[in-house]
Amino acid sequence: MEKLKAHQLGVKHKAVSVFLTNGGKILLQQRALGKYHTPGMWANSCCTHPHWQEDSMACAQRRLQEELGIIQDTLTYVKTAEYRADVGGGLIEHEVVDIYWGEMPDPEAYALNPDEVNAIAWHSLDDIRALIAQQPQQFTPWLKIYLDQHADFLADLA
Repeated sequence: MEKLKAHQLGVKHKAVSVFLTNGGKILLQQRALGKYHTPGMWANSCCTHPHWQEDSMACAQRRLQEELGIIQDTLTYVKTAEYRADVGGGLIEHEVVDIYWGEMPDPEAYALNPDEVNAIAWHSLDDIRALIAQQPQQFTPWLKIYLDQHADFLADLA
């Protein structure tokens, strides 16, 4: 099933999320303004859907390079989480997500793909929570779910 169709029907499907950290800060990306859902909203470092039968680690590494121009060979699997979220426009993400973490030694080593990413920012976990409290509409539903339901792993990583 195509990704858009899965989101229109709210069908549960596989996904991958990556959190990159450096010096106690987490890399957030602002989604490109042309994305078909949640354009311009802030999300975790990278998130995507694997190709059919693609290994989730390989998918995470591929999308880091495609979205952010980052080659990250040392990702660590953190956990698998499931969530269901309304992402607007009649679309539902119902995802089973393999979550990965990586330390980014050089926070300036990136090349944004403008079709995928509008901007990036580095923030502490406390700062992210404060920003979400101030302007929740600027953050993706899944980032808010991760902070609400999976903050234990984020606190350990940052």
